[in-house]
Amino acid sequence: MIHPTAVISPDAKLGANVRVGPYCVIGAHVELGDDCVLHSHVVIHGTSKIGKGNEFFPFAAVGGKSQDLKYEGEPTYLIVGDRNVFRENCTVHRGTHAHTPTRIGNDNLFLSYSHVAHDCQLGSNIILSNNGTLGGHVTVDDHAIVSGVTAVHQFCRIGRHSITGGCSKIVQDIPPFMIVDGNPATTRGLNLVGLQRRGFSEDSIRALKTAYKKLFLKRDANFSIALSSLKATHSASDPQVAHLIEFIESSQRGISR
Repeated sequence: MIHPTAVISPDAKLGANVRVGPYCVIGAHVELGDDCVLHSHVVIHGTSKIGKGNEFFPFAAVGGKSQDLKYEGEPTYLIVGDRNVFRENCTVHRGTHAHTPTRIGNDNLFLSYSHVAHDCQLGSNIILSNNGTLGGHVTVDDHAIVSGVTAVHQFCRIGRHSITGGCSKIVQDIPPFMIVDGNPATTRGLNLVGLQRRGFSEDSIRALKTAYKKLFLKRDANFSIALSSLKATHSASDPQVAHLIEFIESSQRGISR
């Protein structure tokens, strides 16, 4: 299952049924779980712990050192879950400090030329489309979709079940369940199709529609007053709306409106 042209450190740990194609390079501190596939010309290095069933396409570079200027060369980490797909030429970097590893969950899809920078924290079932770029310390929650050529500023958060339009410039937090688009990005509507596809109840969708209208339909309105008004409605008792409110109240960079 190992092509003779692959270069694999004797200190690397490979699980059962791992396939390594031509001209791949696997470094000394890499752990690959069972059933991982490296097609060809893949580089995985640094202290990288990769789970089961991950697939790496040609020229993916995973586990590279942080590009943060504060990085001083100490051991840092990348932790990846199971069944992720890394397409051609995508890059993923380790954390800047030992106590802040870059983390990726399960069942994510990273399309060609996408980039996950140092210290990012990604959940599961995320799509990072072609040329999507995450700056350092970005958090992306479950089921988010970052569309092609979208750039996300460092320390931003991308809420769950949200979607960005192509070529968007993200400089503030993206609220969960919403569609954002533009340069800089603004909230354009509820991610209705995505929520329906994922089986959200009609009651939750109706409550989220109310939340969208109160918070984002009038961008020149006072956001704090709009949030207080939403919290006083029956919709605020819906679990999804409650999560949206908590996300907004915990934001450090502000919300894309």
